Amino acid sequence: MPKKLIKKYLPHPDKIKEHKNLQFLGERLHEPNLWHLNRRSVALAFAIGLFTAWIPVPGQMAIAAVGAFYFRANLPLSVALVWITNPFTMPPMFYFAYRVGLLLMARKPHDDVEFTFENAMAELGDIWAPFLLGCLVIGTISSAAGYFGMSNLWRYHVGKRWTKRQKR
Repeated sequence: MPKKLIKKYLPHPDKIKEHKNLQFLGERLHEPNLWHLNRRSVALAFAIGLFTAWIPVPGQMAIAAVGAFYFRANLPLSVALVWITNPFTMPPMFYFAYRVGLLLMARKPHDDVEFTFENAMAELGDIWAPFLLGCLVIGTISSAAGYFGMSNLWRYHVGKRWTKRQKR
């Protein structure tokens, strides 16, 4: 089931291979391991995509693509999972990362200051360390949860189908 469900929503590999922004990858883009849907490649894609989603830089999709190449994970899935952080979800996610970083550094938040872009830029010196620490910790936790969660879900569905076949 996971393979059928994932295949249903992923674009065809030929369409991705022809994409103009991915041509810098050259012939490695045609490597079949980047397009296979198996337990290992999907679990790694979830780990890469979820970790990269918490990196607060532009170009997260390129970072996820490079990670998928390096670890031989499913490329489209790695890149698609980065879109968890989109313009609507990014502010609450990164504010949560900042709060987690403050908690881990045992610092008190500035409760009297409103969290806006202007205030964040003015207080950048005080914000960057807890923010990046929070992003790193949450990225690592969500990456591990995505990897083991998908791996176990895949294993569960395969076992369920195997049992169903044995009963027949």
